[in-house]
Amino acid sequence: MHRKIYIENMPLEEARQLWMNHLDSMGFCTPPVEDIKTESALNRISSKAIHAQRSSPHYQAAAMDGIAVRAAITFGATERSPVIISPDQYLEVDTGDYVPNDYDAVIMIEDVNFENDYATIINPAVPWQHIRSIGEDMVAQDLIIPSYIRIGPFEQACLITAGVDEIEVVKQPVIAIIPTGTELVDYGTDSMAPGEIVESNSHMLSALCQQWGAIPFRHSIVRDDRDQIKKAILEMIDQADMIIVCSGSSAGREDYTSAIIDELGQLLVHGLAIRPGKPAILGSIQGKPVIGVPGYPISAQLVFHLFARPALYARQGLSEPDEPSLECQVARKLPSPMGVDEYVYVNCAQIDDRYYAYPLNRGAGVTSSLVKADGFIRIPRGVEGVEAGEQTQVFIHRSRPTIDNTLVCIGSHDLAIDVLADLLQHHHGIRLISSNVGSMGGIMSLRRQETHMAGIHLLDPQTGDYNISYLRRYLPDIKWQLLTLVKRRQGLIVKPGNPLHIEELTDLTRSEVRFINRQKGSGTRVLFDYLLNKQHLNNEDIYGYNHEEYTHLAVAAAVKNDACDVGMGVFASARVLGLDFIPIIEENYELCILPDIIKPAYLQLLIDIIKSQEFAERVASLGGYNLDGSGEIRLISV
Repeated sequence: MHRKIYIENMPLEEARQLWMNHLDSMGFCTPPVEDIKTESALNRISSKAIHAQRSSPHYQAAAMDGIAVRAAITFGATERSPVIISPDQYLEVDTGDYVPNDYDAVIMIEDVNFENDYATIINPAVPWQHIRSIGEDMVAQDLIIPSYIRIGPFEQACLITAGVDEIEVVKQPVIAIIPTGTELVDYGTDSMAPGEIVESNSHMLSALCQQWGAIPFRHSIVRDDRDQIKKAILEMIDQADMIIVCSGSSAGREDYTSAIIDELGQLLVHGLAIRPGKPAILGSIQGKPVIGVPGYPISAQLVFHLFARPALYARQGLSEPDEPSLECQVARKLPSPMGVDEYVYVNCAQIDDRYYAYPLNRGAGVTSSLVKADGFIRIPRGVEGVEAGEQTQVFIHRSRPTIDNTLVCIGSHDLAIDVLADLLQHHHGIRLISSNVGSMGGIMSLRRQETHMAGIHLLDPQTGDYNISYLRRYLPDIKWQLLTLVKRRQGLIVKPGNPLHIEELTDLTRSEVRFINRQKGSGTRVLFDYLLNKQHLNNEDIYGYNHEEYTHLAVAAAVKNDACDVGMGVFASARVLGLDFIPIIEENYELCILPDIIKPAYLQLLIDIIKSQEFAERVASLGGYNLDGSGEIRLISV
């Protein structure tokens, strides 16, 4: 069969308008309704106005514990001339009790003295005091909630009080999600071969459906076979209000979704001028909307957010909620292709009186960026990007208090930073976000004063000392403090058993050895180059010298997964992944902190945690660390 390979480049707003118009023409945006018991109505959407079926209270009720009386018999009561009420002239009542028509006031129990069943009062009552009248809360046929309102705990309780036992609500949309891909395996699979991928997109999209009021219905994984995918769609079409096909949306040799939609129904769009998410598919089959989302997680959730979200809210008779935003200064330049709307995920933090946005990894397959992100920046078509320092709008999904209580650490990576972040969050509710850009990248961020601190470990080949000469050179006019975090062992990370018998740096020049390096500007790269120079080794003789990773764990993972044979890193990253380690040198890993832009209380908390027994025990358990001097300020700039 001839396979048509064609992806459009439709502008986002045009595609959204076309999509919503198509849904409206199919009647998708007319919400179907059903009757349910009020006790099951939490988080459901009312489909019509709901009125009280009875008054509340439906009788005269005591508003206080005390005695019910006729107010007239209490007139003239004073301390000098109290009124004594006989037992046949009052009725003892508790809050909420029925007050018969013979009485028109309630006197609080603390204002009554009893003696031989006679009640003595020193203050007169006024008519209707402390009595709740019929319908004080609501009167029968009062409007309780209008149509198309989400029923929360308070609304549910009020409806039950008002005698509304059953209500008409919008039916929850049922969304069928079909994961496709021969390479996919379900989570919980014990062992995975190279090329196999855990299928997680359908679970992510299912959770988003639930957040937006819909019911997800997940199909089992379907392999990349046109007939099998077609069969799965036809199986689900009568059971769901919308079909989502995960993956199979690009122009690859096993991407069939657009052709199937074109065959069975109407293909509206294949290809959007957005990044990520370009190969998205929009269409319908048998009057049911169908969305084909790309396979990469960030692309999948973005396309789902842009097209499923407005559709699901419309299906429930609701307007799509606005997304809160925050004006932020972008921490680094973000170039962008002019022909697309680009979405860049960011962290946000407050430094002094400014908010900064810190771009995360822009790879469409980096699921962790979704976890770390506080929100996203939209760079519209026709704009070449955002300059460093430029103010831009960030659409946030993290709370403002969380963003306001955030510390920023930009620089070199170390597992001890993760321990520090966890203890700060757990014990003090303070978030520490880190960006792994290497020691020099951290110093440049300090220079621009866009971070509270930087993790650094830069060896000065001339003096043999760490960090100080670099700080004096690049931060001559900025106040800084150098705080010892840990001392750690650096060396060569190799596979278990060291099958290539790598013992020293000279072994890296052997032709069969594949090396992986750290990025330029990182302390580990500076140290590695220093050691090579010291042993008169030429980096051109090392296969993989220009193959770079950005963290010690990434280096260790590359070794473990056979992307290379050896890398330079710390012992802890080797140990945590079960790899062998050849020690070379112990180095200082320190935090350079800017005291003028970090709250003094936060700085003290950092020091206290680093000096704590809990921090020491957790870092020591990682292996390869020396905590002598941890938490001490080694130097303060003059």
